[in-house]
Amino acid sequence: MSRRAPAGRVNDIRATTVTVPLEAPLLHANGAHHGRFVRTIVEVSTDEGLIGLGEMGGGGESAEAAFRGLKDYLLGHDPFDLEALRWKIMNPTASLYNNRMQLHAAIEFACLDLMGKALDMRACDLLGGALRERVPFASYLFSRGVGEDGAGGERTAEQMVAHARELKETHGFTTHKLKGGYFPPEHDVEVYRALADAFPDDRLRLDPNAIWSVEESIAVADQIDDLRNDYFEDPTWGLDGMRRVRERIGIPTATNTVVVNPEQLAACIRLEAVDVILLDTTFWGGLRQALQAAKVCETFQWGIAVHSSGELGIQLATMLHLGALLPNLRFAADAHYHHLTDDIIDGGLMRYEDGEIAVPSGAGLGVTLDREKVGRYAELFKQLGGYPYDRDPNRPGWYAIAPGQDYAEP
Repeated sequence: MSRRAPAGRVNDIRATTVTVPLEAPLLHANGAHHGRFVRTIVEVSTDEGLIGLGEMGGGGESAEAAFRGLKDYLLGHDPFDLEALRWKIMNPTASLYNNRMQLHAAIEFACLDLMGKALDMRACDLLGGALRERVPFASYLFSRGVGEDGAGGERTAEQMVAHARELKETHGFTTHKLKGGYFPPEHDVEVYRALADAFPDDRLRLDPNAIWSVEESIAVADQIDDLRNDYFEDPTWGLDGMRRVRERIGIPTATNTVVVNPEQLAACIRLEAVDVILLDTTFWGGLRQALQAAKVCETFQWGIAVHSSGELGIQLATMLHLGALLPNLRFAADAHYHHLTDDIIDGGLMRYEDGEIAVPSGAGLGVTLDREKVGRYAELFKQLGGYPYDRDPNRPGWYAIAPGQDYAEP
């Protein structure tokens, strides 16, 4: 027996790669963002004339072909059948050979968008109702290369404090996250303590992208233990490495790298390996999957925060809807968003006010595409192509092979 599908049934899926410039290249322990983000914009349409929007990191022909390859799975699908979608696209019993979590996330975003448009409801209201209408964010502080207009170039503690001060004045941030690991640990400690001195009433967090050994991580934690730390994010690699660090320091630990699916979350809880789970709507395979993880964390009294993986406005909208839903959200969310010079959604970049961004008020995800900008940045991608996230244009011939043994010079 068939039932009415309020949004209609899927009749097409389209994927378009765009690249949107950053103010300056962002440097990290494993390479760099080379002055722009590359993202895949996904559009799922139905026979009722609705279009739902999704987004995924990376792009190019292989990513677009991967989405086209899922068309047979989606034709005729009811966007409301999210559980069937999950099994179709990322069947857990076949995940060894079929790891489609990020593809599924983009399609699930689009289905939630379609559902909301069909019912004239926001995604967060479909999933339980908003507990807040604004989500706080941290300033995401990177050492940066020099951008085309001369922005960036931060290396020293003084330069990083000046950068943070400008972001605070512009966007109102009261939490500051330092991306460490590019330079030696002693340099990161110097910068981090300088930020604490400059903003004595603000919160801090440090993330070296899992580049340090357990022993280095413990040594750094001892040097920053007296500060207003939210958490120490991924100082080292692996659940057991994180467990060993957690057992020996007084700062809460956090991860977005080694707990990104339900099995890893269960192992983390059994091992008591990490204090705070950073929930990424893409890495976890969708907004619903991140929300389910948050509910497990609520049950076990584990901390959570909303993670950023280099978003444009569509994924930022999913982060805002997730943040709106979480009763146990006690930390400001991460976002790379303020490093962008533009966006592909109508109205351009969403605005920060007092360090917060408002949850979109429109149906579904609450954002629409600016077709002219999608075309412009799709053409820019065709001109520039992609870039290797794990390479650093400032260090020709360098590879992130041996963690912590080849830091850049400050």
